[in-house]
Amino acid sequence: MARESESGLPVEPVYGPDALTGWDAAERLGEPGGYPYTRGVYPTMYTTRPWTMRQYAGFGTAAESNARYRQLIEHGTTGLSVAFDLPTQMGHDSDAPLAHGEVGRVGVAVDSIEDMRLLFQGIPLDRVSTSMTINAPAALLLLLYQLVAEEQGVAPGALTGTIQNDVLKEYIARGTYIFPPAPSLRLTADVFRYCQAEIPRWNTISISGYHMAEAGASPAQEIAFTLTDGIEYVRTAVAAGMAVDDFAPRLSFFFVARTTLLEEVAKFRAARRIWARTMREEFGARDPRSLMLRFHTQTAGVQLTAQQPEVNLVRVAVQALGAVLGGTQSLHTNAFDEAIALPTETSARLALRTQQVLAHETDVTATVDPFAGSYAVESMTDGIEAAALDLMRRVAGLGGAVAAIEQGFQKDEIERNAYRTALRTESGERVVVGVNRFRLEKEEPYRPLRVDPAIETRQVRRLARLRAERDRRAVDTALAAVRAAAASDPDTVNVLHPMKDALAARATIGEVCGALRDVWGSYEPGGVR
Repeated sequence: MARESESGLPVEPVYGPDALTGWDAAERLGEPGGYPYTRGVYPTMYTTRPWTMRQYAGFGTAAESNARYRQLIEHGTTGLSVAFDLPTQMGHDSDAPLAHGEVGRVGVAVDSIEDMRLLFQGIPLDRVSTSMTINAPAALLLLLYQLVAEEQGVAPGALTGTIQNDVLKEYIARGTYIFPPAPSLRLTADVFRYCQAEIPRWNTISISGYHMAEAGASPAQEIAFTLTDGIEYVRTAVAAGMAVDDFAPRLSFFFVARTTLLEEVAKFRAARRIWARTMREEFGARDPRSLMLRFHTQTAGVQLTAQQPEVNLVRVAVQALGAVLGGTQSLHTNAFDEAIALPTETSARLALRTQQVLAHETDVTATVDPFAGSYAVESMTDGIEAAALDLMRRVAGLGGAVAAIEQGFQKDEIERNAYRTALRTESGERVVVGVNRFRLEKEEPYRPLRVDPAIETRQVRRLARLRAERDRRAVDTALAAVRAAAASDPDTVNVLHPMKDALAARATIGEVCGALRDVWGSYEPGGVR
């Protein structure tokens, strides 16, 4: 009897040649680094260099996070990934009433250039690749990063990294949106144009399925809804007058890696194939880099358990192996204690060591795409591809990603799958070790990292000092220019230039977002406020 995959597809006990009857390897696979990129986006993949080990970190104040980044660099991490606190993610300053109780809790608090300068103190920005998990105000954090780099004497053309900048998935799964969809997409297009001219090596967007998966999406839903969001961004940029091959090579993606290793490998391979075909056939892309689905992976936080947390070390290792066998370009491995609290220094180091063992003590880097031609994996790849394409056709039938979001389609589909998963877990059909099977009568005590509640007070004092010391007239003039740009024709005015001027004048993130809200309004489900 066939088991059921996380996508609800049958997984047969045995696969043989009949599973691939009529299957054309040249068409379905190609060569590594060649169309349709099923086997990976580069010919040699990890045989000459492993993936980027990019550990996600950030908590409390900029000074505390800076200390953690420097520790990670000392321990061998090859890329930084910045976690911001909730007020920063939603465009609020640390002294805003809505920020109370959340400052520095799930990431670092960044209110102004003063915080960004402290965050990267002593870290040469031309020698490190930095990813920033920020969406609605992503342009502001990128501009602050550029300003700090300029203070270090680093030219914008030397900067490498990624901003997530994927606001569409916020409406679907995560909720840290600020503006309505239309001006949010305008801001995305402005980032594409700005980086093409100013920061050409920067990845302008990381189109994210991770958060959808954390909200309950199946692997097929994860890639379907992520790729339809990607299609919407490409259409927006093309409609703004950009040639597809001018910006598409800088697009990147962000997926989860679950413990269902075979299905995850199949998912990554199917996603590459769908994207390559879409970019070539729908958008006429000719540059091979425009066809490549390059992605970052994070192990599945939603699968970590507070019960017997040390078991999460095993889960994370399996998830990371799936990401590597699936051909990820960079990887974050979660710390085993993240179901309880922010990682300690020890647990964060162990998470990095997991990747280093995979890269240097196993043979997974010795050959490219070792699952190629596997009866099971190729059959599962075809199955997930078909399921994802069916969902993508349904989104297209509703008018595209934004129209489907406004009708609640993706959110409803994800919630239904989350409910199905919960029922399977509660019934014991889906086993979670330590939760519904193999439980302990008494859990061993664990002392997690705690964020000092006094951080908020200190951060608010820093803000008060900034406001007292800066040139208020210069800030007001710069914010007025931001409002004027936001109200201008998007075909002729890029709002990032006045935003950068405002931040250089020491305007805060909350103030610049407030200026944009004055023109664009704020988004709430059901309408604009």
